[in-house]
Amino acid sequence: MSVSQQSSIDLIALEERYGAHIYHPLDLVVERAEGVWLWDVEGRRYLDCISAYSAVNQGHGHPRIRAALIEQAQRVTLTSRAMRNDRLPGFLKRLTEFCGYDMALPMNTGVEAVETAIKLVRRWGYDVKGIAEDRAEIIVFSNNFHGRTTTVIGASTTPEYRRAFGPFAPGFVAVPYGDVAALERAIGPRTCAILIEPIQGEGGVIVPPEGYLKRVWAICNEHQVLFAADEIQTGFGRTGDLFACDYDSIKPDVLIVGKALGGGFYPVSAVLAGQALLGLFAPGDHGSTFGGNPLGAAVASAALDVIVDEKLTSRARYAGAKIMQGLRALTSPHILDVRGRGLLLGVEFDQPARRISEALLQRGVVAKDTHERVLRIAPPLVIDDAAIEFFLEAFADAVATLSS
Repeated sequence: MSVSQQSSIDLIALEERYGAHIYHPLDLVVERAEGVWLWDVEGRRYLDCISAYSAVNQGHGHPRIRAALIEQAQRVTLTSRAMRNDRLPGFLKRLTEFCGYDMALPMNTGVEAVETAIKLVRRWGYDVKGIAEDRAEIIVFSNNFHGRTTTVIGASTTPEYRRAFGPFAPGFVAVPYGDVAALERAIGPRTCAILIEPIQGEGGVIVPPEGYLKRVWAICNEHQVLFAADEIQTGFGRTGDLFACDYDSIKPDVLIVGKALGGGFYPVSAVLAGQALLGLFAPGDHGSTFGGNPLGAAVASAALDVIVDEKLTSRARYAGAKIMQGLRALTSPHILDVRGRGLLLGVEFDQPARRISEALLQRGVVAKDTHERVLRIAPPLVIDDAAIEFFLEAFADAVATLSS
């Protein structure tokens, strides 16, 4: 039983009574977690195949990241950017060298980094490309998910993200994801950038056609348009490459990262670009009280070290291939598609995936439905063979219930 001595039923009732109902979570009340495993308040163990939407690539409670958090928390946690701190310079050097860029601008949440990137590419459009003030356009893609702020949902094509939240900021043009011709038609003299997810996670684990990203990147170069990649969910090894864009051997003009950068301990995000781009920002143009704080810098530095030292990118490639092989070997009339890359996988069903999600929960596996009929499978990158076998057996058993 939990330290609080309250049952799952009691805690769920409290949350429903006092919390705004903006989520439809699985009725699992987690008390502790380690590696790929979760325990509820009654002591039952579950395999985590959500990874806080790729925020815990390194696994829950990684001791090395925890030690960095504790050590820094005992010294100083927050100064604001009104002064300097001793952890930020080293973190900026580590992050930029790790990702291959000149400069970085750290923020906190993923959507803050997206908003930062939007400001950056618009500034470039006006100051460098010469677009008339307040006329710049950013091309986005159908089914996208870049966060929940009013600006960002204004770029969404998903009706439930937008309903009753307008009016929205202008300046976004949506084209079908995977359609090169549609992109070329949409580009005009006011286009400053495209904003793209190299694999659409929240959209149902949509992998673009082979060669699509490379062609999009080339089109951007041909038309003097910036290529901004949202790698918040796909970055830091999740897809079996350090970044999903690496699969196509392309380097975005603007790289947006977050989630796993904080190792599951602290929200850390960043925008990375060349000096010519990020140098367009001057003091007062942008800011964040918590962005670049010493606690976040210490945690993120350790999180990056774990990715490298534990070879999490290659581990994701291996584990993802093994899970994909097991999923595709399973025959069921209810499975329409199995897709993904690395440890970002999706299984599409002929019915709402919530049913299979709940069946898995009864069998000790936590995986979440997205876009109604897709089950997203994304365990921490530290998953081992025994846990993979546990998942595949539970999945096959759960799928069998769909015919009952």
